[in-house]
Amino acid sequence: MRRVMKMVAAASVAALALAACGSSSDNASSGNGSTGSSTKKALKVGLAYDIGGRGDQSFNDAAAAGLDKAKSELGVTAQEAEATSGEAESAKEDRLRTLAQAGYNPIVAVGFAYASATDKVAAEFPDINFAIVDNARSDKTPKNVHGLLFAENEGSYLVGAIAALKSKSGNIGFVGGVQVPLIQKFEAGYVAGAKAINPNIKIQTKYLTQPPDFSGFTDPAKGKTAAQGMLDAGADVIYHAAGGSGGGVFEAVKAKNAMAIGVDSDQALTAAPAVRDVIISSMIKKVDVAVYDFIKSAQDGTIPDGDQVYDLKKGGVDYSTTGGHIDDIKSKVDDLKQQIIDGKITVPTQP
Repeated sequence: MRRVMKMVAAASVAALALAACGSSSDNASSGNGSTGSSTKKALKVGLAYDIGGRGDQSFNDAAAAGLDKAKSELGVTAQEAEATSGEAESAKEDRLRTLAQAGYNPIVAVGFAYASATDKVAAEFPDINFAIVDNARSDKTPKNVHGLLFAENEGSYLVGAIAALKSKSGNIGFVGGVQVPLIQKFEAGYVAGAKAINPNIKIQTKYLTQPPDFSGFTDPAKGKTAAQGMLDAGADVIYHAAGGSGGGVFEAVKAKNAMAIGVDSDQALTAAPAVRDVIISSMIKKVDVAVYDFIKSAQDGTIPDGDQVYDLKKGGVDYSTTGGHIDDIKSKVDDLKQQIIDGKITVPTQP
């Protein structure tokens, strides 16, 4: 069951909220860890989810998987906290600050929406290591903040090629949750990959919301409506980078017996069972690997300076083959993958 920590103004009450919603592992000994960490003191890890939290079947769940692996293999204890749609920036700050005050170190913030809050709170707690997913360091970023970045454009290039190779209508779609530079990286790669296969392919694009409205990541109804419009206009493959809104995209695709491409996790395994058969591939963004790597490096005392970039070459992004829908084109996609790794193909980051 998802655990949600609701932040309140008073720090003492917030601390109680942390204790109240902690997992059973929070009450475990903070001495020696289990597997592979018999001589190391187990860490107390704080993890702050983006909107949608654990259970979104996508981005946040990937982070949760990394945390769960760290609990199992490294013996860490953990506290999870979740953002709410439309919350004030101060709520993000309070969430991170409360974790820091409670002694959690390191702390992982999931999503670029935490950028300002992470920088501010990290400056207040210079002895605590923070990681933020999807936000690069700047000249003003405190030294104890580490970015976990991904080459989403490279993975999206591959699923763009898949969409073009599988499309029978020569008409495909892209649904983005919120029109921000990060999600435009997905679009840029997808369009480039599709056009590499079919320069004349039609690509419909729709963003569900514009910043500062981030509800586009948590509104399946909007996702369904956007996908229905694309399908009615002739698309037969739709790729989404819309978080929890992707569930609505899958529903629309299922109703039309078309094809969908998931994002972040292998959604042919994580989406609602009723729609999994229409998901021909997913652009896998290995947030779980990045989160686990960061926690392990914190435990080992080997956190690298600066940002860590997870690209195709490092295995940080990829495409899935669950269901066998793309077995007939896998060799072509793998050839494109190798060309990107070898530097023969440069994938754009902007549409």
